Amino acid sequence: MGSGAHDGYLPRIADGELDVLCAELPAVALEGPRAVGKTETALRRATTVHRLDDVAELDIARADPSRLAKGEPLVLIDEWQRLPASWDVVRRAVDADPRTPRFLLTGSAAPAQVPTHSGAGRIVTVRLRPLSLAERGLCTPTVSLGNLLAGSGTVVDGASPLRLEDYAVQITGSGFPGLVGHSQRASRAFLDGYLDRIAERHVHEQGRTLRNRAALRRWMAAYAAATSTTTTFEQIRDAASPGEADKPTKATTIAYRAALEGLWLIEELPAWLPVRNHLRRLASAPVHQFADPALAARLLETDTDALLAGRDSGHGLDRDSSLLGALFESLVTLSVRVYAQANEAKVFHLRTQGGEHEIDLIVQGPGGRIVAVEVKLTQTASRSDTRHLRWLAERIGPALADAAVITTGPEAYRRPDGIAVIPAALLTA
Repeated sequence: MGSGAHDGYLPRIADGELDVLCAELPAVALEGPRAVGKTETALRRATTVHRLDDVAELDIARADPSRLAKGEPLVLIDEWQRLPASWDVVRRAVDADPRTPRFLLTGSAAPAQVPTHSGAGRIVTVRLRPLSLAERGLCTPTVSLGNLLAGSGTVVDGASPLRLEDYAVQITGSGFPGLVGHSQRASRAFLDGYLDRIAERHVHEQGRTLRNRAALRRWMAAYAAATSTTTTFEQIRDAASPGEADKPTKATTIAYRAALEGLWLIEELPAWLPVRNHLRRLASAPVHQFADPALAARLLETDTDALLAGRDSGHGLDRDSSLLGALFESLVTLSVRVYAQANEAKVFHLRTQGGEHEIDLIVQGPGGRIVAVEVKLTQTASRSDTRHLRWLAERIGPALADAAVITTGPEAYRRPDGIAVIPAALLTA
């Protein structure tokens, strides 16, 4: 596989994971939102290609789905959800020959009419997200999440050229690979069209029927205003329909959420509910996140200048930080999820029921040890910024591999209390 950017392809951290899995497993499904780069990433590995977003190829596959199992491996079935029967074709082929690596599927949506079988044990799913900060080529990252998870007390150093204004540009400019290097005007136009197509067409291509598209768009904007919070869905519904007596029903808003999750557009951050220590009274509500904070920014009709000026979204939802702070946390969450996946780790958040203690990100490695991360829209980390991390360290002891504050500052270093301070652009897998 070619891995350089000389041919226009931006290397992905997930490339390493895909290289291993596609060489050893019979079928891998690469899933994520539209425009995230799935097809380009998959084409670099495929020998036989079936593109189901092509009308002619789709018609032929509908007439004879078994054709999709033929060809020299790796066999790529691109946008498999357009013909859900293709999933069962692959599953049956894997049952017949479970040892030969043969298939790579890409999907931009989970169809409402699910395949006959889940594919569990036969088809392994890999998530491809928008570009993390480390993948955008902004500077050379110097701090590895993998090293932090190893708990080796790794040296934390390095300098970042990015400042607050640069992070605001990265928030609004998007992590979709096709927008790298584009002007802000062009990026806004693309994202506006992208969101229009979601409400007008893509939801319905899933096989879901949502009659009031304007109401869906308002709900999406209210959800965007709740970015990086645990706002209840009832509050989001109210914010989407202020002053209206006839609000969407709970069933309707559940359908909105399911539709956007099915398109991989929202990826809520689950609460950390550990079983191996004695933490008590932890809240279980998820933190709301769009797949890319740029989508939230466009739904709220805000741009870089408005974020830096501190202008709010106008939806009236309570936040502990500015909109810029919430979207910066969303950008860091996206990036940490990319790095965590490369380390076979999972990402959560922590909040006690009374809100006395909150930690933005809990990265739990495959061995159970964690890295706790606070995200701060500051250049340095004060003692106040680290108090929740110190509280957690006192309670879980050696289970805490490391703790860090992610900032917008110029340098990475360790505080005297051992907590790492890391500019967001310097963190990588």
